[in-house]
Amino acid sequence: MRREDLGAEPVEITLRVNSRDRAVTVEPRVTLLDTLRDHLGLTGTKKGCDQGACGACTVLMNGERVNSCMTLAVMARGTEITTIEGLADGDDLSPVQQAFLEQDAFQCGYCTPGQIVSATALIAEGRAGSPEEIREEMSGNICRCAAYPNIVAAIRQAAERSRR
Repeated sequence: MRREDLGAEPVEITLRVNSRDRAVTVEPRVTLLDTLRDHLGLTGTKKGCDQGACGACTVLMNGERVNSCMTLAVMARGTEITTIEGLADGDDLSPVQQAFLEQDAFQCGYCTPGQIVSATALIAEGRAGSPEEIREEMSGNICRCAAYPNIVAAIRQAAERSRR
């Protein structure tokens, strides 16, 4: 089979990432994760399992959590994409980022960007209630270092501060 038959000719697309339009040329089969990291230099979003099972690649599309390793870049056209780099306001950390620091909610830090992005959406969704609810809602984000108690504490802290 020839490459032309696969529809793999590169296409130019514009993605709105962290409130900024970014033009990029990618093959239609390239994931949003690889586009963010390899084409746009936004390396905060991590490649963990590359199968949508670990959550390290979590980004927000129109405010909703998505696994960027399972989303084609061309599918993200016309959406607002927020990565870990887009959560802070300059040097001012987002409430969730600040809570993760204060609660020491990371060890190796590899899963932390996905955890923080997912927690940001969880709080916005109003689902950061009990520790059990938080654990259930965050179950798509795996931490191999087992920092879960501190992650839950950080999410509860950020949620409480957001209610004020």
